[in-house]
Amino acid sequence: MFLDILLIITSVLLVLLVLLHRAKGGGLSSLFGGGVQSSLSGSTVVEKNLDRITIFIGVIWLISILGIGLEIKFS
Repeated sequence: MFLDILLIITSVLLVLLVLLHRAKGGGLSSLFGGGVQSSLSGSTVVEKNLDRITIFIGVIWLISILGIGLEIKFS
């Protein structure tokens, strides 16, 4: 039960965090006009922290999926 709730929360957070990232070009965003802006500055502290938080939430998401899989297998 705890892993199910953790999976739902981390899934929603992961979607929101990925949407917060700035497009770095070449993807679907440039197809629809998102690639018009050029990045004049490098990675800021906010972007690096957002990357770290996204990776951390992604690892928790992966661990919760593996935990649910093991729970299903051994129950």
